[in-house]
Amino acid sequence: MAAVMKLKTLQGHLQELSGFEKPKVQLEQYETPPHIAAIALYTMQTQYEALEGKLVLDAGCGPGALSFGAALLGAAVTAVDVDADALNVLQENKDDTDIANVDVVQCNFLGPSVCRWENYFDTVVMNPPFGTKNNAGIDLRFLRAGLDLSCDSVYSLHKSSTRTHIQKKIKEWGVKGTVIAELRYDLPATYKFHKQQSRDIAVDLWRVHHPC
Repeated sequence: MAAVMKLKTLQGHLQELSGFEKPKVQLEQYETPPHIAAIALYTMQTQYEALEGKLVLDAGCGPGALSFGAALLGAAVTAVDVDADALNVLQENKDDTDIANVDVVQCNFLGPSVCRWENYFDTVVMNPPFGTKNNAGIDLRFLRAGLDLSCDSVYSLHKSSTRTHIQKKIKEWGVKGTVIAELRYDLPATYKFHKQQSRDIAVDLWRVHHPC
C-alpha cells in the first residue's frame, strides 16, 4: 500500500513546524528532527499501514512533529504531553497548518489518568526521553505504558546502544519487538552542559506489539 504523500513532501511539511522555545533539561526535551520523524512515519505507513485511518496516540508529543506527520498521513491523532509550554507551541503549529485531526491533551503519560485509554489506540508513536541523567529507565517506562494503551503496535525511537537491553525487556514482558529502521539523529547542542555543537547518535525505530 502506498503512503498518501511522498517522503520528501512529508519532510518538507515537518520542517515548517516550530520547535521548543525553551527546552527543559529535566524533561529531556529534544526535538524530533524532521527527517527522522518523516522516515519513521513513512516506514510505519508503507510497511505496516499503521497510520492512515487509524487512531494514533503521540506520547510525550512535544511541539508535535510525530503528531502532525501522522495526521498528514491520514491518522486521527491524540497528542499528549505533561508540559504546557510544549503544548502551546503545538497549538500554534496546529493553528498555522490548519491540520484539524490532532487533539491536544495535557497529562502525565506515566501517571494513572491514562489508564482509561487501555487498548484504545490502534497505534502509539513516541520519541521518549532517552533516560539519561536523572531519568534512568524512563524510555522503557514509556514503552511499557504505550503497550498498555495500544490494541496493535507501538513505534518508538531509542538509542541503538540500548538495543540489547530493550530486547531483554521485551522478552521479559512477553511481547514481540523488532527494529524496523536504523537512523542517525544529529542532536544539536541544546543545553549549557553540551560541549559539542552537535552529536551524531545512532537511533533505532522499534515496532513492539503483543503476540497475535
